Amino acid sequence: MDARTAGTKTARIYRMDMAEHHCPFGLKSLDLLQRKGFEVEDHPFRSREETDAFMQREGVKTTPQTYIDGKRIGGYEELRDHFGLAVKDEDEVTYMPVIALFAVAFAMALAIGWRMEGTVASLRTFEIFVATAMVLLGLQKLKDVESFSAMFLNYDLLARRWVPYGYVYPFAETLAGVLMLASALIWLAGPVALFIGTVGALSVFKAVYVEKRELKCACVGGDSKVPLGFVSLTENLIMMGMGLWMPFASTYCRREHDCASRITADGATDASEGSSRSSAVQRIAADAHRIAEAIGGMVVDGDNHGRALAIEIAPHQTQRIGAFGRIGPGTDFGGDRDRIGGLDRLGDGGVGAAL
Repeated sequence: MDARTAGTKTARIYRMDMAEHHCPFGLKSLDLLQRKGFEVEDHPFRSREETDAFMQREGVKTTPQTYIDGKRIGGYEELRDHFGLAVKDEDEVTYMPVIALFAVAFAMALAIGWRMEGTVASLRTFEIFVATAMVLLGLQKLKDVESFSAMFLNYDLLARRWVPYGYVYPFAETLAGVLMLASALIWLAGPVALFIGTVGALSVFKAVYVEKRELKCACVGGDSKVPLGFVSLTENLIMMGMGLWMPFASTYCRREHDCASRITADGATDASEGSSRSSAVQRIAADAHRIAEAIGGMVVDGDNHGRALAIEIAPHQTQRIGAFGRIGPGTDFGGDRDRIGGLDRLGDGGVGAAL
């Protein structure tokens, strides 16, 4: 019983698999067939001569070539079409690159905002999102500045009047984004973002909504398939907004935040010092109470050796109390009053009076 009689789906594939070249579409075709449940008869070519001989014999110009039930299907894209899967159109426009870029920028902003602020719901998180998106967009343009500038010249008003602007733009956008991320040199980053955002918004509006031209946006580089339109306009408007907002935030909001932070820090420092002072008072009061009781008992019993010991110990405690600077006659010890009753019995001078 052969494989077909048993109900097993079979296919043959001929592909290049040489030491200097492993055909990626051959590997994709092989993987797709296996995922579709086919038992694949694989024929890898180990040399250019084998490949050329096969193409001449079969009358084809490319590899890989797939055969199902003895019928030639073709290459990888033809195989996808055979299975009813989507086939990429080289001229098809898509927003996917922009969606992916902004999604990554948003995720990074949430992560950084959570690390810095302890929350994702803050204005700084939005600032980080826009600044990160600017850096990523600039990076896409910097991959091939020549290609970007050629596409940019199709619609940018300033670049069409001054061609070098098409080469400067990617660096200016990236620099502004990096400075905004660092909240540094905002006096430079703000005007740069405002300028390129304003020129960009006017250019897109004129090309799309006034001249009704169907163009591709150079926002993600010179090989972009993103259509020029509302998304491009929104991107430039947000950049304009950041150019206006960041200098304001840097001048006023950050100053108020720093003042509030200093007040909070000073309050925490005072509270810490107050807590330390309270603990010191309690320790000294406890020591003084024990010494006072010991001195009192020794005086009543007439223990001259005890008095001598008290005289030796007391100056040390008196020095500790004096160094603190706030314990003396009339000091309010609150709940510790009973603990230092021994000091009261020794007189207004505390331990010193006993001496």
